[in-house]
Amino acid sequence: MSKGNYRKNIRQGTQVQIVLKRDQQTGDLTEGFVQQILTSSAFHPHGIKVRLSTGEVGRVKIIEEDENEA
Repeated sequence: MSKGNYRKNIRQGTQVQIVLKRDQQTGDLTEGFVQQILTSSAFHPHGIKVRLSTGEVGRVKIIEEDENEA
């Protein structure tokens, strides 16, 4: 697992855990697959903002590693 601060680590279809705006106080994570990357910069200190396939939007905290990439 790696952190989601760098855009280069995230692709469409990547399985990630994000923190939704409403969960920023608690830090609760939501798991899903990236549908769209919303942050245009290469790095963001709080995580790259993405939209999941469910339509939820949040900042990537954890990128789930594929067994083949580990």
